Amino acid sequence: MVGYLFGLWAALTLNFLLPRLLPGDPLAALLDPDSAGYVYDSAVRESLEAYYGLDAPPVEQYLHYLAGLFTGDLGQSIRLKQPVAAVLGDHLPWTLLLTLTALGLASVIGIWSGAEAAWRRGSPMDKALTAAGVVIGNIPVFFTGMILLIIFGATLNWFPLSGGRTAFARYASAFDAVRDYAEHLFLPALTLTLALLSSKFLLVRGSMIGVLSEDFILVARAKGLPAGRIKHHHALRNALLPFVHHLAAHAGFALTGALFIEALFDYPGMGRLIFESVAARDYPVIQGAFVVVSVFVLSANRLADWLTMRLDPRIREG
Repeated sequence: MVGYLFGLWAALTLNFLLPRLLPGDPLAALLDPDSAGYVYDSAVRESLEAYYGLDAPPVEQYLHYLAGLFTGDLGQSIRLKQPVAAVLGDHLPWTLLLTLTALGLASVIGIWSGAEAAWRRGSPMDKALTAAGVVIGNIPVFFTGMILLIIFGATLNWFPLSGGRTAFARYASAFDAVRDYAEHLFLPALTLTLALLSSKFLLVRGSMIGVLSEDFILVARAKGLPAGRIKHHHALRNALLPFVHHLAAHAGFALTGALFIEALFDYPGMGRLIFESVAARDYPVIQGAFVVVSVFVLSANRLADWLTMRLDPRIREG
């Protein structure tokens, strides 16, 4: 728990410092004479800086930032003129839908294909799956997304090119709403699933090959246990222990990967919000978004530690 709290504090501190190391500031457009939003009255500009706390010393801003986190106040968006919590509440569900869908699909497919490839080690199926996993894992996610967008969106016109739902759509039933959301989700989720799938497949395959060489598998074979029972109940169950930690570590990669994919597909999640906020130097939104990311990643790793202890009696006894 101490390590978790220290990691959270370090992440929150970096979250405060990094946006302020970027060139420019949130009021740069108001202070730029060439900008359409330029404020000519210096007194008004000074009052805006005071209102958003940008005129305070950095240490005072940092303490105010930490105090706001403890009280649940993430501040006010300078660009959107809305509470940061409300802004995040509008975008976070979209990112969670995309991330959890891709993580679930990549995990199920990776476990199944990795187990089958390891069980048939050296077969044409194993070689084909391994080669495909290595190739897919080395393709940049942006390239994969653009190819899928061109083929299935622009050329075949099977799926929408952008957005999370049809604009101004009125649904006759819940089924129509779910179908519309799913059609918009398909290409971003497929892109992220392919980006996550390779490492999961290779990890399960390698881990299960190691388990299959253990003595207790030889004993199970000698007892005449069915092949399916040996594969699933003996080999795969033990091979999944490293996968749990990998899944937690990959949760952060999935979330950050989703941010880039959302920008590519103009998906209304945290990705587009972060990119627009970084461009505008909207410190409160940037801080709030990365607080959510930090808590998500640290909590996923904490959950992985707990699951590993529950699944492996040797760790509990130790």
